[in-house]
Amino acid sequence: MSFRRGVVRQSKFRHVFAQAWKAEHCMDDVRVTRVTWEAPLCAANPKFIALIVEAGGGGAFLVLPLNKSGRVDQNTPTVCGHAAPVLDVQWCPHDDNVIASASEDCTVKVWQIPDGGLKAPMTEAIVTLEGHSKRVGILAWHPTALNILLTAGCDNLLCIWDVGTGELVYQLSDAHPDLIYSVCWNREGNIICTTCKDKALRVIDPRRGTVLKVKEKAHEGTRPMRALFLSDGKILTTGFSRMSERQLALWDMRDLTEPMAIQEMDTSNGVLLPFYDPDTNMVYLCGKGDCTIRYFEVTDESPYVHFISLYSSKEPQRGAGFLCKRGVDVNKCEIARFYKLHERKVEPISMTVPRKSDLFQGDLYPDTAGPEPSLLAEDWIAGQDAPPLLISLSGGYVAPASKHKDTLRGRPKLSLQSANSGPAATATPVARETDVETPAPAKVVQETEAVTDKARTEEDQLNEILAEVRALKAVVLAQGQRIDLLERHLAHIEDGDV
Repeated sequence: MSFRRGVVRQSKFRHVFAQAWKAEHCMDDVRVTRVTWEAPLCAANPKFIALIVEAGGGGAFLVLPLNKSGRVDQNTPTVCGHAAPVLDVQWCPHDDNVIASASEDCTVKVWQIPDGGLKAPMTEAIVTLEGHSKRVGILAWHPTALNILLTAGCDNLLCIWDVGTGELVYQLSDAHPDLIYSVCWNREGNIICTTCKDKALRVIDPRRGTVLKVKEKAHEGTRPMRALFLSDGKILTTGFSRMSERQLALWDMRDLTEPMAIQEMDTSNGVLLPFYDPDTNMVYLCGKGDCTIRYFEVTDESPYVHFISLYSSKEPQRGAGFLCKRGVDVNKCEIARFYKLHERKVEPISMTVPRKSDLFQGDLYPDTAGPEPSLLAEDWIAGQDAPPLLISLSGGYVAPASKHKDTLRGRPKLSLQSANSGPAATATPVARETDVETPAPAKVVQETEAVTDKARTEEDQLNEILAEVRALKAVVLAQGQRIDLLERHLAHIEDGDV
């Protein structure tokens, strides 16, 4: 009997493996919230990890340094300014010290976390956004425009805010007839895709307030769906079939008639939360209540969605935080990291590509989205679009101090257009309060300028050091290649070839 060898698909991510960190590097005694909302319950960036926790009366979340390990003291200060449980937290992509939280108290709050973490409980937000009439469970920062935040609530409203001024700039009130399950911006931030309880997948232009595409019954099951944009404009969804099988589907936004690919996995009840890495085009699926994390690579070759492997453990996950690419350890060829939430523990899980060389692997780390915004809020509101500003991860990424503190101005009770006032249009632009400004005292302005100058000086020094490190690495690499060439030449001489 003869066997024919199949053609193996070539991919540098084919051998990615997942590995949980050792027990001493986990965070223990963390009382993860028991709220039933289908959300990750956790968010991480290069500086901090935020975890929604149990709170007696009101809502709270922990903010811990990313390198925190060991037991978390029960007296650790929390961010506890909400009057009801917190449902979602999201770090600002343009300032690693700014985080937004959404709550059952119908508000969204934006917080400024000091470098080093909290020393005392934080109850006063820098901005409170009040525009929803029911609980708010979804947050999505704009990927390229500074201070633009999208929120979705159980009142079926989509609200878009300028966090810098605390103003509601767009409100989409009749795009969804039922509960919104998920919202995701595309890479440039000019359109969004949403999923809804009516089983429809929608593509929406939020500034014009128009629904561009609709796919009815993207997944026929009754359980919640999720959708996210890929970097090339395709849409990936997770949901359930009519027979309650969990599904993963890929859609071409130009034609939503049929999916480009669809995979059925199992009949578990947990909602699949998709996480996407645009640099590697890999998708990770974490099911709440599952003991596994599946990961796939999306390519332009049929069948388009390629299963790579599955990480399995004994303990089910309550939620999971996905670390942005700027926070991974490039020296260990780590391409992604999760923070798996147990009932009373947080466990980091690294996704790693096995490589023998200790040098920076440029093919694994293309330039990634940096913290600098491409646009200001007013530019995006005026109709401008721009792709993310990219940075190199060569030499590793060092998170700078917060730069945009002066752009976030808290205001007492904002007078926003009520969700129930009058016949709302599809997208309601709200008047911006730009005509009245209270001049700041000269002393405050001088102090702000001094702090800004100091931060710039420190950043310049840091950039010089990083540039020198990169230059030295290049010299070492060149000398290594030269030594290798000379050794080969010497071997030829010894063999009598020359």
